[in-house]
Amino acid sequence: MPRTIDELRADVDELKKLTDLATRQSVKDVLGLETRRLETEISLQLKDNMFNLETKPVAQAASAVRCYEVKLTNYAWDQSDKFFKLFVTLPGVQTLPAENVVCTFGNRSLDLLVKELNGKNYSLVIKNLAELIDASKSHWKVKSDSVVVFLAKLKPITWPAVTMEEKKIKESKAPKFDASSGDDPQASMMNMMKQLYQEGDDDMKRQIAKSFAEGRGGKTPDLGL
Repeated sequence: MPRTIDELRADVDELKKLTDLATRQSVKDVLGLETRRLETEISLQLKDNMFNLETKPVAQAASAVRCYEVKLTNYAWDQSDKFFKLFVTLPGVQTLPAENVVCTFGNRSLDLLVKELNGKNYSLVIKNLAELIDASKSHWKVKSDSVVVFLAKLKPITWPAVTMEEKKIKESKAPKFDASSGDDPQASMMNMMKQLYQEGDDDMKRQIAKSFAEGRGGKTPDLGL
């Protein structure tokens, strides 16, 4: 049996108390997500109750449509010295009331919630950003068919990726120039170019081969393949 609104409100109050007591940001993020989920459920029940009051039981042919959860995984990104920006496409989002679009920030996390858009509640949760952010200066803007999330950088550095996992993968694949592994820096450069050649696509391989050939008077380079 579904819980009553009073029960849900009691759960929300308890979660908020636990959030105030929590010291770890990751725990606060989890509690905050559950709090918002229950608040959404309360809102939906209130709407259903209002619908039942305004409609005669005999004339009520169909039950009220409930929103269901959609987790967002696709987005574009860009960055400047001050902000790392996420672009989330949501057709019609500009028609929602302002309170239906909310984003909360941690020092390395974000939680975007878009409620009641075409019968759906959309959420984008990232808990392991590649770099630290200033939560107090981070914000979001609703634009035509999209939401832009502005993550305020704690340091004016270029982020290689969105998440820490993606950052580690890129760093592990990046070719390394080891100038200390011998007396010949040209040999180190050659090793790095070989790595790029072996891991690159066809266009990359053609470009590297062409570059070496031009530097050697048209002679085909030996890239160890």
